[in-house]
Amino acid sequence: MGKTYASTSQRQQASRAVFASAGSPYFSTVLALMAVVVILSNVGAAKGVTFGPIVTDGGFFLFPLAYILGDVISEVYGFKVARRAIITTFALAVFSTLCFWIMIHLPAAEWYDGQEALARTLGPVWLIVLASLLGFLVGQTLNSWVLVKMKERFGERGLVGRLMGSTGAGEFADTLIFCSIAARVIGITDMSTFLNYVLVGFVYKTAVEFLFVPVTTLVIRWFKRREPSYGSGAQPAGPAA
Repeated sequence: MGKTYASTSQRQQASRAVFASAGSPYFSTVLALMAVVVILSNVGAAKGVTFGPIVTDGGFFLFPLAYILGDVISEVYGFKVARRAIITTFALAVFSTLCFWIMIHLPAAEWYDGQEALARTLGPVWLIVLASLLGFLVGQTLNSWVLVKMKERFGERGLVGRLMGSTGAGEFADTLIFCSIAARVIGITDMSTFLNYVLVGFVYKTAVEFLFVPVTTLVIRWFKRREPSYGSGAQPAGPAA
């Protein structure tokens, strides 16, 4: 009887979407990591990078990590918490850009000889910042919404499928928005190079996330096991709006 009850309970758990409370230190750690990744990506995105015929930017190796962290937050804590994390990260990225701008325009000491290098490295290229932030805001929100909607339908089953499905939707929106605004800033003026830029960005970011799906899955399961409010004590998802 005990085994039958446990089996029934497990089936019920797998058929509904549950999420953890965001009040634990685990959530704040992931949020901090996501904010740092996005801020560094925005700095690197101002540099055009080529690998033979491949056109990308200096933040290409960082940005997929933001989506992986976003997947962890969405899967473990739900859409409302993920939306709050996205808005917080967005605000911190804006704040960092304004801080860089202020640092650059502060009067330099006579003995300071790094002003030009500082301005070239951290000086905000406002269209790049706008492109990156809008792409992140729309892409991450779509990624989280799709993932949580799939979880509400399938419960705990199909984690790999919802990670891949949400990634495709989010990365496409993000890449299209970013590249459409940023292309001219980094010197892309013809349609063939622009399409290369969009295609490479989308395929690369999506492929990286797909390759990291086993790692993302392990990280998500690690969080689920350690979050005291997840599992038997978790609350149903509720409306994801």
